[in-house]
Amino acid sequence: MKRRTIAKKIAEPVILAWFHQNRPHRVTVWPDVRFEQQVDGRWLSVEPDPADASFANAQEALCPVTWTRFLSFFPREIADFVRGFRQGRLAALAVITRCPELLADLVETPALMPFLAAHTLLRGTETPRWSEIGAVHERGGVFALLEWLGLPATREALDILGRIAEPDLARCRLEPIRARLWAPEYTWLLSRVESVGERELARMAA
Repeated sequence: MKRRTIAKKIAEPVILAWFHQNRPHRVTVWPDVRFEQQVDGRWLSVEPDPADASFANAQEALCPVTWTRFLSFFPREIADFVRGFRQGRLAALAVITRCPELLADLVETPALMPFLAAHTLLRGTETPRWSEIGAVHERGGVFALLEWLGLPATREALDILGRIAEPDLARCRLEPIRARLWAPEYTWLLSRVESVGERELARMAA
């Protein structure tokens, strides 16, 4: 009986849970992935905004073991995509579960994920626009998405983003990188770099 109880506990889905401003937050497991916060003793669903400060708290609170167990209940391709990020893992989870149709393009160009996660800041909106992102992508694919994010809608810009070695980009770097991708002198230089590493990113974010 004891062995069965232990096995059952291990098989139970793991919920990601953390506190922000003394309020409990959590994310439920696949397939019904809900971002929730507790208000007056009740769990209420909220639209995830990775630009919110609560995501920073979660980043510190969620350990690798918890993530491993949580992602073990997801389809492999989604789990592998989320695991590809460290600091932005919860943001990647929010992006891919709200816009699953983007998976193939994000696997091809992971550095797009931080831009999508920060879209409320980059576009100056008050609330997340997940359904709008999906509609833009459906109408025009990845290049329409680049344009929507304020990035150059060109193959050259997409190729440069695809060669970023560490796509877990800090939020403070996104706006400078976006600006540099509009500058022909930078795109000319970066188009000749096989892998865009820390040195090139530092120049872009200067």
